[in-house]
Amino acid sequence: MPPNWVFKEKETAVCTHHPVLLEEAMELLNIKPDGIYVDGSLGGGGHAEEILSRLGPDGLFIGIDKDPQALSLSRERLLPYASRTHLVQASFSDLQNILKDLMIREVQGILLDLGVSSLQLSPASGRGFSFQSDEPLDMRMDPQSPITAGDMINRFPYGELKKILKIYGEEREAARIARALVKAREKRPVQSTGELVHIILEALPLKGQKVLIHPATRTFQALRIAVNQEMETLSLFLKDQWEALGRGGRLVMISFHSLEDRMVKNRFRELSAACRCPPGFPRCQCGVTARLKILTKKPIRPGQAEIAGNPRSRSAKLRAAEKL
Repeated sequence: MPPNWVFKEKETAVCTHHPVLLEEAMELLNIKPDGIYVDGSLGGGGHAEEILSRLGPDGLFIGIDKDPQALSLSRERLLPYASRTHLVQASFSDLQNILKDLMIREVQGILLDLGVSSLQLSPASGRGFSFQSDEPLDMRMDPQSPITAGDMINRFPYGELKKILKIYGEEREAARIARALVKAREKRPVQSTGELVHIILEALPLKGQKVLIHPATRTFQALRIAVNQEMETLSLFLKDQWEALGRGGRLVMISFHSLEDRMVKNRFRELSAACRCPPGFPRCQCGVTARLKILTKKPIRPGQAEIAGNPRSRSAKLRAAEKL
């Protein structure tokens, strides 16, 4: 890294799994000992372990994750609860089909933690989610997915790269970074996270200035979101997959990106709205009734103690709703 870069906050590799907003999520799930609960983003299994500790012998936990490595490690972690645990490698956007295969009509709670897991950010992941070590530019949560981050960087046209960085990374220097990537690949393919970081640092004009986060953070975030189609997956879930909840069932969503949080907030607002007829109508003509009750008027954020123990939690926002 060029010596004239100055970081206000030191970035360190993340290896330990810290479930974000754990107590808040459990309180809002309102777990019943004999209920059926789904964690659609199993990850390191931290939230799952807490849910299972509150379930009785007649309860059931269903854990879903695209990442087979996460499933393997979580299966080992949750071994004491194996009799009431069912783990599935899939996308949470396919929840209703998963439940149909299990002959389950409805569940009492669904938790989605939309952030990347500590397992994937670990330098040992070998898949290029983090810039803390030099790894192949993969970033696929599901190793069977057809497109890697390297494919995007080396094949996508300038306009598409700029769009990905700007929208998914909220990167103000998206155009500058996209141009630098196109120029670099003309000489030879960009193959590793180390090469990507070097290109980004060389492209940015902020040398000598203090920065809050590593300059490559937003680019890595944007590529990961695009590779794993995270926004599309969330959109599919919010469209109708949440309807797997039974009456009184709780939906708890933890997001780390403004686009994700906006999608959740707007969908909750839409589903909690009642009659949409113009004011003054003597009787409702639209037939619209509220389908969710919002439990969090404002998103719940981590406290200072949690942020100090887990800096990655600082951008987390939790929203929850109950099915009517």
